[in-house]
Amino acid sequence: MNTTTHSSSNQSSEKLIRLIEFLAIQDEPLRLIDISKALSMNSSTVFRFLTTLMNLNYVAQEPDSSKYYLTYKLCALGQQVKHHQQLPKTARPILRELAKKVGETVCLAIDDNYQVVYIDVIEVPGQISRTMKRIGNIAPLHCTGIGKLLLTNYSNAQLDEMIARMGLPRFTDKTITTKDRLSEEIRETKMRGYALDDEECEPGTRCIAFPVYDYTNKIIAGFSVTGSALRLTDEFFQANLPYMTQLAVQLSNQLGYQNLNAAALD
Repeated sequence: MNTTTHSSSNQSSEKLIRLIEFLAIQDEPLRLIDISKALSMNSSTVFRFLTTLMNLNYVAQEPDSSKYYLTYKLCALGQQVKHHQQLPKTARPILRELAKKVGETVCLAIDDNYQVVYIDVIEVPGQISRTMKRIGNIAPLHCTGIGKLLLTNYSNAQLDEMIARMGLPRFTDKTITTKDRLSEEIRETKMRGYALDDEECEPGTRCIAFPVYDYTNKIIAGFSVTGSALRLTDEFFQANLPYMTQLAVQLSNQLGYQNLNAAALD
């Protein structure tokens, strides 16, 4: 890597963070020239940063004065981070109960930048899963149970964007690799209210996943039961379906969602 380029990139990132922090403590909107002077930055550099932040809706301008101010989007971002930090604490007692009852690994995950990110994993002593599901690990959306649930939030345009950025790579002979088939799977997931991964991500591993809603009436996460395809048979899923659905309702209600229809996703 070119060290000069790397250093320049770091300096630009630091300047952008300084700009955001400066705007965050201002009591009123400011002119470009005043921001530049306060930060001892070139006006063209500050203008470039401000334009980028405006395009992303983090900064806005007063119509009359053209002065700049920070929007509330950063507040919303902060709330999302706080929410995701609290989610494992709220969910863990329920997920522990589930893992103990079914004797299989239970995972909690969210959508982050078109990927599944595991934020909690509970393994049963004596039945350690052979999967790669660990806290902080990532997985594809298109071939995991939780991923398919999270994709039910996506518009057609968002689905296209995800495919353009991440592709639909094949992991096993059962992996879905076309948009048409994935769209059909998403529709089926919505209708039945839960998602399945039938050895689509890891050979010999199946999972069933359920949605976690919050007060916004959207799926913010999902939890899954994951294990060997020899143990997680269709009979296993059907026998435990009412219990797991009940836990999904219970967890979602604790997060403020009051109208969960256990028969289908919104």
